[in-house]
Amino acid sequence: MSPLVTIAGTLLTVTAAPYLAFLGVYALVRPSGSPAEKSENEPTVSVVLPTYNESRIVETKLDDLLALDYPMEKVELVVVDSSTDDTRDIIREYFSELEAPDLTLIEEDERRGLAPALNEAYEAAEREMVVKTDCDSKLPADVLREAAANLADPEVDAVTGRNVEVLGGSGVESSYRGVQSHIQQLESHLDSTLIFHGPFSAFENDALLPIDPNSLADDTELALKIRRQGGRVVFDPAVKYKEASHSEFVKRRKQKDRRAMGLIRLLVQHRDAIGKYGKYGKMVLPFNWWFMIASPWMLAITLVLGTVGMLAQFGALGLALPLGVGLFAYLGQRDLLGPAQALYSLFDTQVSLLRGGIGLLRGKGDGTWEVDAELREIYE
Repeated sequence: MSPLVTIAGTLLTVTAAPYLAFLGVYALVRPSGSPAEKSENEPTVSVVLPTYNESRIVETKLDDLLALDYPMEKVELVVVDSSTDDTRDIIREYFSELEAPDLTLIEEDERRGLAPALNEAYEAAEREMVVKTDCDSKLPADVLREAAANLADPEVDAVTGRNVEVLGGSGVESSYRGVQSHIQQLESHLDSTLIFHGPFSAFENDALLPIDPNSLADDTELALKIRRQGGRVVFDPAVKYKEASHSEFVKRRKQKDRRAMGLIRLLVQHRDAIGKYGKYGKMVLPFNWWFMIASPWMLAITLVLGTVGMLAQFGALGLALPLGVGLFAYLGQRDLLGPAQALYSLFDTQVSLLRGGIGLLRGKGDGTWEVDAELREIYE
């Protein structure tokens, strides 16, 4: 056996070990349902909505918000808008004859990025519970009540939820979100989860903290900071939303790579939290460090060493390894792997995390976001 093949096999075994340990912990804990003790709670709510050139879908989003099963007299909508189209005019017209909810429209003359916009919106939010949502997401009628029930627990200061339907039919993203929801459920039952989701997250107003103006992971950064100041931040599968995503490999890269860069940067910035804050620093953060930072590089090195070793030992037949990986990716991005689709979704995420890490090393990444016109068509 080629020494390079042996090394590649050893690396693969080492890479897999934390994942096997995670499965062992999951089997012991068997997390299910909400990690918080729920109670009936109906706080006042500030819904924060950042907008940028959303004229095609903003009215649909406003219809969605007004259809929520919650007393609208207890709700205010805080919109922070940096559009160059007529988004804010549509919003003003929409609210011109409404008595509730209240509207606070923050108009930006120049686009500064999402994090500064959210900092201004959170500062303007006056109600007890602050909800952040995106214009291109859909929410079920009970989402505010489910979030409020979690925040009724005095230990819980923030809650996020799961994507129950990937709009646009992306099997890749749907498979990954299914895996991710199991990870986040375990994290929440152990202590707190790391990742918070832009389509819907809710926070206690008095727990809010400023976000780094250059943040690429604003929702997760806020949750991490809240955990560092002593509050729990949890994932509840009963808190639901819908978001669109691409299945095609190339189209997914921009969306996934940007998220990957933001999460990697955030973990590095808060590396001093490792080992602190209970099981959050001892288990949750180390696992995410492995998954997002170590594992993608180790898998890439394993593939390179394995291919070189196979070529050295078997000649042209050694190309079977990279060709097999290529076929796996080809079938996976077309949602053709059946039961193995979830495994491909993890592989796809590792690709983005590797690309995101390389992008950060090259100095890429800023706080602005681009409108994906193709995905926006799903909401019209």
